[in-house]
Amino acid sequence: MRGLDTHMSEQKLTVLQLLPALESGGVERGTLEVAHALVTHGHRALVVSAGGRLVAPLLESGAEHFALPIGRKSLKTLLLVHRLRRFLVEQQVDIVHARSRVPAWIAYLAWRGMNPATRPRFVTTVHGLYGVGRYSRIMTRGEAVIAVSDTVRDYILAHYPDTPPWRITVIPRGVDGQQYPHGWQPDSAWQEAFYAQFPRAREKPLLTLPGRITRLKGHEDFIELVGRLKRRGLPVHGLIVGGATPSKQRYLQKLRYRVRSLGLECDISFTGQRDDLKSILAISSLVLSLSTQPESFGRTTLEALRLGVPTAGYDHGGVGEILRRIYPRGLLTMADLNTVTMQISALVQTPTPVPDGDFFPLRDMLTATLKVYSQLAMSPRR
Repeated sequence: MRGLDTHMSEQKLTVLQLLPALESGGVERGTLEVAHALVTHGHRALVVSAGGRLVAPLLESGAEHFALPIGRKSLKTLLLVHRLRRFLVEQQVDIVHARSRVPAWIAYLAWRGMNPATRPRFVTTVHGLYGVGRYSRIMTRGEAVIAVSDTVRDYILAHYPDTPPWRITVIPRGVDGQQYPHGWQPDSAWQEAFYAQFPRAREKPLLTLPGRITRLKGHEDFIELVGRLKRRGLPVHGLIVGGATPSKQRYLQKLRYRVRSLGLECDISFTGQRDDLKSILAISSLVLSLSTQPESFGRTTLEALRLGVPTAGYDHGGVGEILRRIYPRGLLTMADLNTVTMQISALVQTPTPVPDGDFFPLRDMLTATLKVYSQLAMSPRR
């Protein structure tokens, strides 16, 4: 990780990150990126999760993985408290970093029962705008609390005012510019394979809505918008990119029925879960974020913009923060779909180029995170 500060070189740390699983998602990728940065700087990086397909690249980076169902929402998970406490001692962990609520509770209960003079230091990251309550409060109990955006910091201070502001550090998620270079396109073989699978998308302006299938991601608005744009004579094709968990299958079927009822079966494709989202973003004419509730950050929005793809989203939360800084023309008002349709129609027909800049670089995120670890490890215990 060239470019990272060397402030942690004097003290080698063992850092444990905890999260439910390592399947996919921004939290999971951030965990891998931090682990890689730790190893690169000579530290020991441990991860506890239930496992998943991202364990292999984690191990390849030199980090260590320990499989525990620490994110399972069950009273039985409390049985892991003593096991984790023993693990912290055996592995001589210096920093415990909890990235999700159930793992944070297990870590906190294990940590609280240890000798305050010798136990690890406790860090939490607030990745989301969780429902307010005692269950979510645990994410503000870290000796250091990382917020992934100004939106999240404001949420913490508004709903958990007993959190000392000095404990909170805003560290936006970052993107590696070498992995997401401006103007990048997938090779012709990938494009041919993609259009062979989705032939109705070929040679049309592609509107892409990435995100798992859930009511909060704005899929119903997206379907309605595509229908309105078609009625305006725009030859767009909509891509709904994201998978549906077993509990969301009924909602997925509802969305498919809505597409059929509007006569849009030739105009909207459901791709399911994809491992080539970067390539899909790159060939898109416009990437959309239509979440009805504010996003805590909006990493996919940032990835699309770093590729140079015009991106639009509702003007709230972390997505609003990103668009205001990089591509303000993409800010959409959540007034009514008529207004949004006109905004998107204009963007499709006369797109404004996305500026080429090193916005929200990954190295800044990693430098800031490692600095939190270092400063906390060296700070007096309270």
